[in-house]
Amino acid sequence: MTTLTRLPGRPSFRARRRLEAASEPDVERGILSPHDRRRRPVKVGQVLSHVLLLGGLVVVGLGPLLWLAKAAISTTQDTIQYPLQFWPSGIDWANLEQAWVDVEVGKYFFNTIALALGQLVVGLVIATSGAYVLAILRPAYARVLQAAVLATLFVPSVVLLVPLFITVARPPFGPSLLNNYLGVWLPTAANAFNILIVKRFFDSLPQEVFEAAKTDGAGPVRVFWSIVLPMSRPILGVVSVFIVIASLKDYLWPKLVLTDAAVQPLGVRLPNIQSQTELDVTLASLAIATIIPVVLFLLFQRLILRGAGLGGAVKG
Repeated sequence: MTTLTRLPGRPSFRARRRLEAASEPDVERGILSPHDRRRRPVKVGQVLSHVLLLGGLVVVGLGPLLWLAKAAISTTQDTIQYPLQFWPSGIDWANLEQAWVDVEVGKYFFNTIALALGQLVVGLVIATSGAYVLAILRPAYARVLQAAVLATLFVPSVVLLVPLFITVARPPFGPSLLNNYLGVWLPTAANAFNILIVKRFFDSLPQEVFEAAKTDGAGPVRVFWSIVLPMSRPILGVVSVFIVIASLKDYLWPKLVLTDAAVQPLGVRLPNIQSQTELDVTLASLAIATIIPVVLFLLFQRLILRGAGLGGAVKG
């Protein structure tokens, strides 16, 4: 009986397979192998599926906005009888002018911008100062304070609605904050989610920089203003987008606090506009209302996509 012997100095079959596998390029595995991807029917199927998927996303995502833009400059009859045709009776630019001037959408539009900007400033001040106390100053009660801030995330907003309204309507000192933008800014700006995101980012900052600044005689305010804030621009951009989008989406709280129509934002005033105007003017008002979020997305799309995964809050 003969036995197979391996020649000295030559690796075994299993060793050769391991060496070949290690020398192959690192290819990401998927449902289809690289050989199948090179086949013509598979390539054609992939291209068609990608085109159909992209077309479906465009129709679902941009379709309502494009239809609203078309309907804003169409007559009421065209919108009702021919909703998918492009201006059978011609373009009616007077809808936008009537919505901006006669319905006073322009005033509510600027009210929306003022409300969002004020909420942005107050929200950034509260989020950054609270995170600075928890992450950098770290007093003895920092853990208790952080647990209290975290606990507010588990309280439903509906439960806080009545006590917040009573506090705004009858504050402990000073006049009532009803029909005052401070009544909207202060309760909504104290957002525990934003504080914890900024605190997470501040935890990743190098502590050696703060220790060197303290050695040079810089106080807490100087460290916060001259060192922490310049190093935190990425997370400040992400939180700013969150605050502005939340301000544009909020309806119930501004509706309760701002009872005077002269100070209401566009999102609160639109239902009343719908009940008092024609359909074409109402759609023109809705189209004007979409300008703010669309422009914000185009300007800050990188920050929005980064903030969707909270990548900026961790690495910056």
